[in-house]
Amino acid sequence: MSDAPSSPNRARRQGPRKARKVSPAYLERAALYYLERFAATEDSLRQVLMRRVRGSAKDHGTDPAEGARWVEDLIVRYRRAGLVDDRAFAEARARRLHARGLAGRAIRLRLAQKGIAADIIDAALAALADEVGGDVERQAALALAKRRRLGPFRATGDRAEFRDRDLAALARAGFSYDTARHIIEAESPEDLTESLE
Repeated sequence: MSDAPSSPNRARRQGPRKARKVSPAYLERAALYYLERFAATEDSLRQVLMRRVRGSAKDHGTDPAEGARWVEDLIVRYRRAGLVDDRAFAEARARRLHARGLAGRAIRLRLAQKGIAADIIDAALAALADEVGGDVERQAALALAKRRRLGPFRATGDRAEFRDRDLAALARAGFSYDTARHIIEAESPEDLTESLE
């Protein structure tokens, strides 16, 4: 076999690919492409675009400070246009995480990891509490117990044997001991749904 490429138009790539040279138009195309595929916070969009700016500075010698200004201008424009909305993102993500059975503390941590400001997180959790009504933590713990088949959702013969494990699972998910005990020690799933209404 020869070392020649299989096609004369295909050259072998040597080493890692060079980053593209950034410009305001390039950053805008990259941002729109990213936003088409993912729900994003201002911080996550900034990280994606700044990665491209740093790559361009390394490979082409462009000014990273100028690229950072372009990124910030773009984010301000997108915020005004409603393409990037941290508040809407936080509310939607809080609802989804609550439905999966995450405790308020875990939701707060996940949103903070996405770069959302503390006041926006507080507002999102307050909106969730208004929307859901009742005891938000117990509802989330109930959702987790259903999903993971803990406590009253476990096969009847296994409950006593797995009580401590089930309590630990809810504790690791961020629920208080009282909440975990209330869920795990319920006689039946119906008792839980009645106590939450």
